[in-house]
Amino acid sequence: MVIAKGLNFSLLGGEISAIIGINGIGKSTLLRTVGKVQPKLSGTIYLNDKNLKDYNALELASKISVVLTEPLASKNLTVLELISLGRQPYTNWIGKLSNKDKAKIQEAIAMVELAELQYKKCHELSDGQLQRVMIARALAQDTAIILLDEPTSHLDLHHKVRILKLLKSIAHKTNKTILFTSHEIEMAIQLCDKILVLNKEVHDFGKPNELIQKSAFEKLFPIDTVSFDPSTGSFKIKK
Repeated sequence: MVIAKGLNFSLLGGEISAIIGINGIGKSTLLRTVGKVQPKLSGTIYLNDKNLKDYNALELASKISVVLTEPLASKNLTVLELISLGRQPYTNWIGKLSNKDKAKIQEAIAMVELAELQYKKCHELSDGQLQRVMIARALAQDTAIILLDEPTSHLDLHHKVRILKLLKSIAHKTNKTILFTSHEIEMAIQLCDKILVLNKEVHDFGKPNELIQKSAFEKLFPIDTVSFDPSTGSFKIKK
């Protein structure tokens, strides 16, 4: 089944980008396809000028880390143990962590401010804390690209903002490419370097101000229900 066609966009290091659109438009499907979690129907995806299909699983695991919405297999792991799993692409066959692996894990813990929680069990954490742990695991994997599916789902406003500001800081400070799917369109407009607007027929990609000028956000919802105010970058409910 074709969900979207005619897509053409590129991502750069040091930028955070979002995929937005209405429910069921294909945001998660596109993200999973970019990460080679599921196969594409047609077209070509390039990573560093090399066709994505030519990367084997181990090579790709050192290039792209993926944070999906699936529940954890076991929440009985400690925070430290879960973050340590990010080093699997680099460990030997018995999974022994080297000093470099341990250093990368502690760097990730520090970056996401989880030092005080690292020995807690994951089932003891709040949703916001667990989301930070999943981001830290992706950071410990030390890939140039991080893909996240709905990283702010089930969080309150404060924690949504905290997570997205953290991701923006990581992209800008570490020169990583971060791409995430989101329903938080107004937050994406304020915090992202680039946005891909998925629509049924026409898809727009670019800087938020460029998309506002192109009236890309006005096309997302029925005009008799919600309108977009380009002067404030926000949506208003039609009463």
